[in-house]
Amino acid sequence: MSSHCGASRFAYNWGLARVKAVLDQRVAEASYGVAEDQLTTTVSWSAYSLRKAWNAAKNEVAPWWGENSKEAYATGLANLADALGNWHQSRTGKRAGKTVGFPRFRSKRHRFSCRFTTGSFGLSDSDRRHVKLPRIGLVRTHESTRTLARHVERGTARIRSATVSYRRGRWHVSLSVEITKTDPQPATQGGTVGVDLGVKHLAVLSTGETVANPKHLDRAQRKLRRLHRQASRRRGPDRRTKQKPSNRWRTIQRQVSRLHTQVANARRDGLHQLSTRLVAEFDTVVVEDLHVSGMVRNRRLARAVSDVGMSELRRQLDYKTIWSGRHLVVADRWYPSSKTCSDCGAVKAKLRLSERVFTCESCGHTADRDHNAARNLAGLTSSPSCGATKNEPAGNPPKTSPAGNGYRHGKTAPTGAVKAV
Repeated sequence: MSSHCGASRFAYNWGLARVKAVLDQRVAEASYGVAEDQLTTTVSWSAYSLRKAWNAAKNEVAPWWGENSKEAYATGLANLADALGNWHQSRTGKRAGKTVGFPRFRSKRHRFSCRFTTGSFGLSDSDRRHVKLPRIGLVRTHESTRTLARHVERGTARIRSATVSYRRGRWHVSLSVEITKTDPQPATQGGTVGVDLGVKHLAVLSTGETVANPKHLDRAQRKLRRLHRQASRRRGPDRRTKQKPSNRWRTIQRQVSRLHTQVANARRDGLHQLSTRLVAEFDTVVVEDLHVSGMVRNRRLARAVSDVGMSELRRQLDYKTIWSGRHLVVADRWYPSSKTCSDCGAVKAKLRLSERVFTCESCGHTADRDHNAARNLAGLTSSPSCGATKNEPAGNPPKTSPAGNGYRHGKTAPTGAVKAV
């Protein structure tokens, strides 16, 4: 598996070097006043063109290419085509969001991954503890695959691809499956809930319930600092002198990676429990469109905000509400939920972050700052005058969408749906 992932990286770097050489040559020729029609001919960076060029040159540049499946090289070239396409669209103004830079060469420290779309791959026919991968063979899995195997045996699921990746000391295989959903929708409990996310508390609901912030990363800081101090006393890598790290330094880095994995898994599990409970108990969930990338620019709050996982909770609510036939309402980013009185509707001009108790100057209403904001969010369903958008459920379509549009159900995104943060 390491060989296949390394082959994917090699093909990616080969294709990038080929495209970059032509672009640099054209820039150099243009600087000498060469006419546009006389410049070096551009090369196509589509996945098909890159694969065709690789097949013509692989015997010369990689005589060992037969040791790995062709899917390994196709994965690297497909990723390069996507990266170059995103860079070109961002450069020409056809891509929204942050500016995408020119792709960089991948080092051996880059995350290993390889995707298989053709060949003999999938679940093992003999038992439910192995998966088949081209040229690799049978690989035993830590978790049982019986749930997916039953769907495949009944003919209600079809495995489309398998992606092998190495993350934090463990190998993972992710199976992309087209499946027929027959699960009935959960019974409607009724009601609307506003969810105000924060740092002091993970979430404050409009019902008055407060979900404590477990602060997984903060609890692991003591052990993490000790490991970093131990690593600083070891011989680490140095690119300038080409010094190789010692085995003791590698051991400490594996312990650091394992600790980060435990923190990330605990955080993700807690967010899944919260989002599942909200979707199961309420018909409509109202959240804010938070600018998380802007919040982490504050160096005093960056670590605490990142430890909460606000965008991850929003992403989970986005698809779980669609699957369960619920509604997700996303308030406008500039809606003053904390400054608005939930009793009379008066809006304060200023409200400092240190003021944890909201006091209305018009009616004298006093409430907790976060609870007041959650009540205002819950009230948006009756009068959505703040520019809130509603994520309508897509019902229970028979098959999942094969297109990678970010939504698991339905062939198109539901009307009025909101993109994840």
